[in-house]
Amino acid sequence: MAKKERKEKKEKPLDKMTATELRKYALDAGEISGVHGMNKEELLSAIKQVKGIKDEGKHTEKVSMRDLKEKAAAMRAKKLEAIAAKEPQAKINILRKKANRMKKRTRKAA
Repeated sequence: MAKKERKEKKEKPLDKMTATELRKYALDAGEISGVHGMNKEELLSAIKQVKGIKDEGKHTEKVSMRDLKEKAAAMRAKKLEAIAAKEPQAKINILRKKANRMKKRTRKAA
């Protein structure tokens, strides 16, 4: 019984909570309105603002989806140019991998 009580008392960090858990937490707080229309980042910032927690999370640069897709298309175009110019296969593979990485970044940014 003592182990279960300790587990229940330990509160999960806000950053590790799912969006559903954050919504429930925000509803219990009662000071936040429009909880069900918010995504995880919005919920986190609203909860931290209500609790008075200064947000010192990751300061990653936000890149727009359009920019990432344009960069991926440019890499693919460079790859096609390299194929047409009969560049070494190693260079073509590098360009292909860069285009694939950009494509993966678009999935993460979505």
